[in-house]
Amino acid sequence: MRDGKRPMTRNRLREGFTTGTAATAAAKAAMFRLFGVATGKEVDVPLPLEGRLYIPVETVVSNGEEAEAVVIKDGGDDPDATHRARIHARVRIRERSGKTRVCIQGGRGVGRVTRPGLPVPVGEAAINPAPRKQIEMGVLEALKAVGAQGEVQVVIEVENGERMARKTLNPRLGILGGISILGTRGTVKPFSNQAYRDTISVSMDVAASEGLSTIALSTGGKSERLLQDLIPDLPQAGWIQAGDFFAFSLQEAAKRHFKEVLYSCFFGKLVKMAQGHPYTHARKSRIDFHQLAHWARIAGVDPVPIEGIAGANTSREVLEILQGDPAMEAFREDVLRKAGISARRFLGPEPCLGMFLFDFDGRLLGKMKDAASCSGGDP
Repeated sequence: MRDGKRPMTRNRLREGFTTGTAATAAAKAAMFRLFGVATGKEVDVPLPLEGRLYIPVETVVSNGEEAEAVVIKDGGDDPDATHRARIHARVRIRERSGKTRVCIQGGRGVGRVTRPGLPVPVGEAAINPAPRKQIEMGVLEALKAVGAQGEVQVVIEVENGERMARKTLNPRLGILGGISILGTRGTVKPFSNQAYRDTISVSMDVAASEGLSTIALSTGGKSERLLQDLIPDLPQAGWIQAGDFFAFSLQEAAKRHFKEVLYSCFFGKLVKMAQGHPYTHARKSRIDFHQLAHWARIAGVDPVPIEGIAGANTSREVLEILQGDPAMEAFREDVLRKAGISARRFLGPEPCLGMFLFDFDGRLLGKMKDAASCSGGDP
């Protein structure tokens, strides 16, 4: 894997690519082969948000009616259950005239959604919206390059996907029969090792050396960008992606005596913070939905939604359950307050703390500032 526009990482760690990027590369390579165009050993694919990558293609074959390619997923220095998975894409043209349309389906080894609360509707293949769009972009690029149009069928499959899924949270989430095709950014940033913690520390050293009094932590690239829209004047050195290292990043900030620490996240991570988890990765921490239901009861949520929260599958489902409930805002504010209390355990008493909660569509749902001197403006 290589990227022709920018380094793959800002530190010594090697980034990998997601199952969504692997599926996109396989689909694009298969489309080229279907039209008799050789792609070589790599194929250039778009990423969901920005940028492009060259992805190695393991095999690609065609029988004239359809073509199939295989890409081996590479998790970089943060390998997970899907590392080295063989991702297949099988393509065919169902209609060569008329409006161009890409129909993406999941085959063997790709899970199917059986419970609500996920970004994919019940009954559909577990191919998330961002990688689904990414696959479509790759296929359309290939069609444009060969000057073709029509209705394209793409089937994504994963060898031994059902066995791999047993090592993930998919069965508990109600995704059955295989793994999910994921990736909001297309690349895998290494979060779960000592080297990444070292990167957090070094980033804070840089911010301190530049004389910054404020730093902004985030759980990832998207939450960082959303807060950047609210606080555009904070220098680049002040933006630090803490990933799942909630406690560690706050402890490191306290050591450097920043005057203000801001934290940007989505609801699932916020709940884990509020429930006292120092590390918020799904492999190490889970939301206690019964405790969350108890908090909702105290906030004044109606009894029926409370029962739904206790039996919820994901944090997204909790927000869906609470849509329209008069006590929803009070509930969110209480979770923010509890997350702030947890943060204080690791940050200590002195820095001003601001926490920002965004929804999955990028809207600011709430913020918690524990001192009047906190910056950040009023969105």
